Amino acid sequence: MSKRDYYEVLRVSREVSETELKKAFRRKAMKYHPDRNKDDSDAAEIKFKECKEAYDVLSDPNKRAAYDQYGHAGVDPSMGGRPGAGGGGFEDIFGDVFGDIFGGGSSRRGSRARRGSDLQYNLELTLEQAVFGAEIKIHVPTMVSCNTCHGSGAKKGTTPTTCTTCGGAGQVRMQQGFFAVQQTCPQCHGQGKMITDPCPDCRGQGRKREEKTLSVKVPAGVDTGDRIRLSGEGEAGEQGAPAGDLYVQMHVKPHEIFTRDDNNLLCELPISIGVAALGGEIEVPTLKGRLRLKIPAETQSGKLFRMRGKGVKPVRGGMTGDLLCRVHVETPVKLNNKQKDLVKELERSMHESKKEHSPQHASWGDRVKRFFDDLKVG
Repeated sequence: MSKRDYYEVLRVSREVSETELKKAFRRKAMKYHPDRNKDDSDAAEIKFKECKEAYDVLSDPNKRAAYDQYGHAGVDPSMGGRPGAGGGGFEDIFGDVFGDIFGGGSSRRGSRARRGSDLQYNLELTLEQAVFGAEIKIHVPTMVSCNTCHGSGAKKGTTPTTCTTCGGAGQVRMQQGFFAVQQTCPQCHGQGKMITDPCPDCRGQGRKREEKTLSVKVPAGVDTGDRIRLSGEGEAGEQGAPAGDLYVQMHVKPHEIFTRDDNNLLCELPISIGVAALGGEIEVPTLKGRLRLKIPAETQSGKLFRMRGKGVKPVRGGMTGDLLCRVHVETPVKLNNKQKDLVKELERSMHESKKEHSPQHASWGDRVKRFFDDLKVG
């Protein structure tokens, strides 16, 4: 039987936010709770698993992007993913869901120390570093595992003891209305263990704040907005729990010569009126050195020249972009008397030839004449 659309399962739009998605899932989870569906618990369990599978995919940004692009095929477990609750029983799934809602998890699964938070670091790059790649050292203030107690939070030579309130489960069973839920143990705060003799360096937290130095390998071709994930380099988890991840966000600084447009580079080139009229060669800067660009005679200001393969090679593969050179004809300034006389002589000579030397001006003049002629007729 074909699967239903995940957005339809949770009754949300495709633009749903993370907060609204969680609210929608919680409503569905409560609706299909077994204590509310005693007459048809099997059907409720099937519905619950369907909702959980949809939420597992849509709450994960990477899985959601794959699903939006390829549908169920993009998150099919047979293709390497694990969307949903295919491997666990109903009690395992329900414990995960209501652990999130009420602060605890299924007592069968035991206590779970909280994973460390993910961090983001904004890394500024020069255009050259972004195009060719670089290895850059960054300094990240974060919570790291305490070396004295090795993350346990207990004083050296001692160990945490089992919580007497929850028996090490980390949760206690609470009756709320007509059904029971698991709630975080108020004594050990979900850890399942108590520290009677805390580590003096971290005060029983198992971690402390430090500045960590990391080396980030920036691949060639990255652009502003790209992210690199450094697994396990985020904040240390509580009492030995896994660390979060560090996301390094790329920001390419403006360049004084080049402007980047996707995989192409744009360069503005001033040329003299003589080169524009008679043609010639000019020196063009590229990120790999100097090149010569041939300017044909009678080149107009704004003309775009393309130097193929002199742009950026995409970080995800593909053809290297081009260097686009837009020329601008400069009007001479600070002329001496002799130069002014030469310009006047040139202007007189071109005027005598009528429209031959200024095709754009002549065309514009014709349009202006027609405009005023039409006004007279009107």
